[in-house]
Amino acid sequence: MLVILGFAMIAVFMVLIMTKKLTPVLALIIVPTVFGLFAGAGLGMGDMVLDSMKSMTSTAALLMFAIIYFGLMIDVGLFDPLVKFILRKLGNDPAKVVLGTALLAAAVSLDGDGSTTFILTTAAMLPIYLRLKMSPVVLTCVAGLANGTMNIVPWGGPTARAATALEIDVNDVFVPMLPSLIAGVAVVLAFAWLLGIQERNRLRATLPEIWGVPDTAEAFDGGAPAGGTGTGRGRRGSNPGGAAPAVGGLSPDGSSVAVLDRPEEPVDDSDTAMADTALDPNRSTLRPKLFWFNLALTVAVMGMLIADLVPLPYVFMVGSAIALLVNFPNVKDQGTQLVAHAPSIVAVVSMVMAAAVLTGVLTGTGMVEAMSAWLVQIIPSSMGPFLAVITGVLSIPMTFFMSNDAFYFGVLPVLSETAGHYGISAAEMARASITGQPFHMQSPLVPAILLLVSLAKVDLGDHHKKVLWRSAVVSLVMLGVGMLTGAIGIG
Repeated sequence: MLVILGFAMIAVFMVLIMTKKLTPVLALIIVPTVFGLFAGAGLGMGDMVLDSMKSMTSTAALLMFAIIYFGLMIDVGLFDPLVKFILRKLGNDPAKVVLGTALLAAAVSLDGDGSTTFILTTAAMLPIYLRLKMSPVVLTCVAGLANGTMNIVPWGGPTARAATALEIDVNDVFVPMLPSLIAGVAVVLAFAWLLGIQERNRLRATLPEIWGVPDTAEAFDGGAPAGGTGTGRGRRGSNPGGAAPAVGGLSPDGSSVAVLDRPEEPVDDSDTAMADTALDPNRSTLRPKLFWFNLALTVAVMGMLIADLVPLPYVFMVGSAIALLVNFPNVKDQGTQLVAHAPSIVAVVSMVMAAAVLTGVLTGTGMVEAMSAWLVQIIPSSMGPFLAVITGVLSIPMTFFMSNDAFYFGVLPVLSETAGHYGISAAEMARASITGQPFHMQSPLVPAILLLVSLAKVDLGDHHKKVLWRSAVVSLVMLGVGMLTGAIGIG
């Protein structure tokens, strides 16, 4: 009964948020509560939820002050030069922008922290997406795929958990999986390019007055639109004879619609390319004279994150306090800045706290243990030699529906013990178990993904529609490459 209730609860939750019948916060609270009552939890459900919530308070504090800190850094202009540099390099081609998003997210993911990756990627890329009228869901999809794939690095968490649970060296798990990691990143980049092309085509169809109908990507990179006479590189004021401007309007011969222009020279504060976006060059919160101070402070905060000398929530608490004090010495301005970021804070912290209801009920009622035991029992003995492959496949849904700790310390040791009777080593089982991480990172139980969709103002259901099947493909490719290279064997 617990197994049926557990899977039914997860299925109902996913259907409700993907069909937008309930917001994720409400679904995280209401669905587990109803199923917990059916499981006989009764009044004890409150203690289950509070116990789960205690383990999430530090995460909620981290996300809250991280939002404040990086929100302040965006407001004061720390990321403006980076975004302008990226824009000059990528031009206005959506395919290049999405590919650049994947590369940026993958590079930042090397620090092993999903929250930091999503904050920096969103800060750098979201204004560009909004300026070019691109869908933020594409940003969250690509960033989530890249971070999930890179999450198997030894310092990312899952690999260390798998090695610890099976009492083996972490290098024995990770190093043989490098080809799988490379293949996974390659698939992510391919998905990013295809998503970018889809965005390019969508913009041509839905916004012809801005994008026109060019035959090649050249027009998206500042060239003349198809059918036009060519106006150089589309710079403001470069059209001879008082030709139409590059943003909207017709090309000089009136034959086609011009595309958004690409600035050839460095964008300065007088440029209006970022007007009405988070990087508006005329916003009152800019602090150009404090740029180097803010950069040094951010480097120091990132250094503390990597060094892990003090708890991360405290790092961001102190960093936010210093940033507010220096950039906004007036008490009224400090209050205004905190209120300005309140919507993002409420959105992500409320979702983290609501997730405690789901995890509390799953754990407290014994659903997780029952589901794990059932999955182990239904594997027939004839499938024993394939337990490593089966573990890799199971890691895709199981790490989505339960925490990494529950899977790696609860399920993996049982599977590994059974696999040992068929000549499958613990290292092979550990390697197979981490291939599900691209899918795991999209789970509503992962605070970082909640932060990503909140910062990008994207509905979690919309994110899941676009990312889940792609992340499953990435996981299966990593598993397949692991089998081909011998890192994951058959007994």
